[in-house]
Amino acid sequence: MKHYVSNGDESVRMFKNDFLEFFSHVHPTVPAILYLPVVAYMFYKSIVTEISLYYVTGLFVIGVLVWSLTEYTLHRFVFHFAPKSEWGKQIHFMFHGVHHDYPNDSTRLVMPPIVSIPLAIVFYFVFKNIFGAYYLPPFFAGFILGYLSYDLTHYAVHHFNLHGKIWLYLKQHHLRHHYMDPGNNYGVSSPLWDFVFDTYIKKQQQETVTTAER
Repeated sequence: MKHYVSNGDESVRMFKNDFLEFFSHVHPTVPAILYLPVVAYMFYKSIVTEISLYYVTGLFVIGVLVWSLTEYTLHRFVFHFAPKSEWGKQIHFMFHGVHHDYPNDSTRLVMPPIVSIPLAIVFYFVFKNIFGAYYLPPFFAGFILGYLSYDLTHYAVHHFNLHGKIWLYLKQHHLRHHYMDPGNNYGVSSPLWDFVFDTYIKKQQQETVTTAER
């Protein structure tokens, strides 16, 4: 598989086949279009099953936290896994390597639906076995909303002129992962688990990366 920058932009073609290439690009609004209805339906299920507001709130927050841990785990141990075979390297490039090589390619910042939908289905049934059908909806609403927050935050830190201390902090946190140390700062929507697992770039390690962070 040959990778090359095309059209004078920071965009890489993965497939010679135009049909396959089309599905490798994703507009940043696609996850919201696909998954916001899922979040809304999960909240609706929470209402019709008459789960108490206490449980809905608690399970929703737990869902968001579980997503943040999932985000960290996938980024650290799956997206940054270093395969040795050529086939494995090609797969890794398609999943995450392309983003590190071409971080400003706006169509390769979110996971393609052909990958995210099967994963969402797998997670749904795993969590259904854990929580049961009755308590699953508010938890899964939080989990999916956490995923959407991750996708939209990831796009924003690369392409938006962000303002506000929190947004600027998240942007600096992620861009240091790209331009300073890809072996640390795995959290995108939250640095929480970087602190927990000691993968946060320490203050004394931080260098000025003014060009990258603007």
